[in-house]
Amino acid sequence: MSFPLKTVIAAALSFTSFTAAVAGGVVGADEAPAVTGKQPITISSSSLPSASTASVQTVRFAPLKEIVQPLGGATPPAEEEISPLRADDILKVPEKKFASLAEMVRTVDSAASVDEQTKCLATAIYYESRSESLDGQLAVARVIINRVESNRFADSLCGVVKQPGQFSFVRKGVLPQPNISHNQWKNSVAIALIAQQDAWESKAEGALFFHARHVSPSWNRARVAVIDNHVFYR
Repeated sequence: MSFPLKTVIAAALSFTSFTAAVAGGVVGADEAPAVTGKQPITISSSSLPSASTASVQTVRFAPLKEIVQPLGGATPPAEEEISPLRADDILKVPEKKFASLAEMVRTVDSAASVDEQTKCLATAIYYESRSESLDGQLAVARVIINRVESNRFADSLCGVVKQPGQFSFVRKGVLPQPNISHNQWKNSVAIALIAQQDAWESKAEGALFFHARHVSPSWNRARVAVIDNHVFYR
């Protein structure tokens, strides 16, 4: 065999041995134990769930809830005191029962401001019947209200009170100024509010006229009631 041919064969055998050695080294690295001395963990592709068999879990979120926190340092407002009642409030609370007209009068807030019509009515009660019982004052108030509703007199409380020749305390259509600090005025305001709301039944219901007992007018009218010092008629 010539020298060149031997050289080629030797080179081929050397390359084959080198390739085998490299391949053996790679395999040996895969089979060698872990450096830490523990057994290697073998993960098989067969142990992983496939896309077709894996179960899909649905995540459900709880509904959102608004959380309201009080402002720092804020304190809840104190409950408003529910007393006393106005006459219109009394009607809104039908279960509220009163043993007497006097009890109702004490409950009504007579110190509150009133409108002009209520003031006219209260003034008439004050000057015509402040010395009478509460029933007598209510009867006078209802006479004035009945006149407004009858279409035979003026169509307002002030109009009825100021009508000429009806009430002696009125001078040329001008009402005097009552003593508003007096307890009798406060009672007159309370009676005026109660009468307007018809919150208490008058003992002279339906009356349109009245006069003092010490006078005897020649009236041909039906008598309704006699309360204290007044006689009431339809």
